Amino acid sequence: MSPVTLNLVAIAIFTVTMTSLLGGIFGIPPAVPALVTAGLLGAATIDTLALEGRGGTLFIDWFSQFSDDHRQRVVHHEAGHFLVAHLLGIPVTGYTLSAWEAFRNGQDGRGGVSFATQELGNQFIEGPVSAQRIDAYCAVWMAGIAAEQMVYGNAEGGYDDRQQLRTLWTRIEPPKPESDVKIRWSLLKAKTLLETHKDTYHQLVDAMNQRQPVEDCLAIASQATLASA
Repeated sequence: MSPVTLNLVAIAIFTVTMTSLLGGIFGIPPAVPALVTAGLLGAATIDTLALEGRGGTLFIDWFSQFSDDHRQRVVHHEAGHFLVAHLLGIPVTGYTLSAWEAFRNGQDGRGGVSFATQELGNQFIEGPVSAQRIDAYCAVWMAGIAAEQMVYGNAEGGYDDRQQLRTLWTRIEPPKPESDVKIRWSLLKAKTLLETHKDTYHQLVDAMNQRQPVEDCLAIASQATLASA
């Protein structure tokens, strides 16, 4: 059960408890909390069984879209992933900037930049993954946080990115303190790349804000590749 679904259940329980205590004082008909509770529990059930936890994510994302600051943070965050991936030779195949866009494209989660990760999966199957490739993916996962910190001074997103890095690190089986060191190192590498190519990064932000096709965004990112050649 997703955290959002669990929150719906918790709200339902809280509603029943408070209305049973205060309903008589404020003259709230018993049918009102019963209907609200049934609705919330029904929504939680549908989200869990039919939507596999995505319904709550879609609702929270839809609500967040009313905030211009949130929308801009998402674009800046994803542009960081996009540019660093391109600079480090990891093919970018697409991007979405909201859970609704991802849902319409048949993707899970809140949206984001899509990469061609078959190479990494094949290397895990065939044998040890090269240290260079691991470093590249780690830097890409930290690039969204690095971008937010560069632009806003702090990062509000990035929990899933850290989890992806830790998941990869778990498969390699180093000690946990070493994964924390890798996060800090990858964050520094990503931030250095973004600051070095800041002009290209801001052009990419503008292009993604306009929902330009991924091919156009890749052409912009290629300017940074040419500049560093």
